[in-house]
Amino acid sequence: MSLSHLASLLTPDAGYVLAFSGGLDSTVLLHQLVCWQRQQPALRVRALHVHHGLSPNADSWALHCQHVCQQWQIPCEVLRVQVDGRANGIEAAAREARYQALFQQLQPGEHLLTAQHLDDQAETLLLALKRGSGPAGLAAMPPQRSVGEHRHLRPLLDVSRQQLENYAADHQLRWIEDESNADSRYDRNFLRQQVLPLLQARWPHFSAASARSAALCGEQEQLLDELLAEQLAQLSDAQGALHFPPLMNMSEARRHALLRRWIAQQGGAMPSREALKRITDEVINSREDAKPCLRFSAFELRRYRQKLYWLTPQPSLSQHSLTWQDRTQPLDLPAGLGSLQANAWIAELRQPAADETITVRFQAQGYYHLQGRAGGREMKKLWQELGVAPWLRERIPLIYFNQTLISAPGLFITCEGAASNEQGWQAIWSPQQ
Repeated sequence: MSLSHLASLLTPDAGYVLAFSGGLDSTVLLHQLVCWQRQQPALRVRALHVHHGLSPNADSWALHCQHVCQQWQIPCEVLRVQVDGRANGIEAAAREARYQALFQQLQPGEHLLTAQHLDDQAETLLLALKRGSGPAGLAAMPPQRSVGEHRHLRPLLDVSRQQLENYAADHQLRWIEDESNADSRYDRNFLRQQVLPLLQARWPHFSAASARSAALCGEQEQLLDELLAEQLAQLSDAQGALHFPPLMNMSEARRHALLRRWIAQQGGAMPSREALKRITDEVINSREDAKPCLRFSAFELRRYRQKLYWLTPQPSLSQHSLTWQDRTQPLDLPAGLGSLQANAWIAELRQPAADETITVRFQAQGYYHLQGRAGGREMKKLWQELGVAPWLRERIPLIYFNQTLISAPGLFITCEGAASNEQGWQAIWSPQQ
């Protein structure tokens, strides 16, 4: 096996991080990287081993990987992760934890290498068929993809497992075998042990043909990406929210295609056809005064003022109360909301009386009169006039003097809190970036 598959994907002077499990696939890829590095001295390679802690042999596997990397003079780091399979099963949870840990460790300019091969691609395609996936799912694993500023590359996707075994034998490589690979209760192992051998016995080139089908599906998805990119950009605002009314004048197929691409841009997993119909029926078409919310794994989809928002759920802060005793010092806010600072040179708020304590809370109810406005408003109406989405209203710091609402920094000042002379001060909210 030549190194042409590396030369076609890798840049000789770039940095690459191999996800090194110590199994056959990643051991072969690491050996090839070492060989290619001898031809391309500017190539930077290091390895990361993810320790899931799911096997009693996990510690010995980590030591094996470190030993192999030490022999070949490749830096290796062990990443320990926690796997919770209660929601989506152990296989999916382990995969998600693994990729999250790997991408978090990438440094600027580095790219991730994983060692999936031709037979893995066939398994992925069959799993997608089992799930009833569309072209995006049937595209299986692409040889390369972008994840933020990094690339994720799979140099061995055109190489069969048999070729990898032959290479390992020729170079006398040693690798570890995960005992869980023999457990056919896992879908991928069932396909590997009982289904693919039958298919390949009947049709020896089944894996290669499956890979071609996946590649064709991938090309169709790429074409759709290109054709819909301009329209999606026109419908999306700077914060990533999607203006949805134009979608309702489109065919269902086009609407679903745009929704899939918008969700992918937000970092969400590919939704099912049923999930897309629920977005239309339960969110877009819900009552005007409703506050619809659909949960998607670690995210939720909400609607506000003819826009869809893809959000990470945040804890309620309605019960939080902070005392701001020393205004010469910034007040740190909870849940990554940044800090409040007092500016003594601008008189917006009155000074608190001797018997008044300054507190910061995240909820207000009732009827309020604002500076510069005639008449009063209910708090709900104020938030609506200010264009603050419902899920953000309990994440805005509100300044109180005792039980009196004084200000939402940068948004409003109540008549009870407005400065009447030059002895006042200004509250500045600096949200965390």
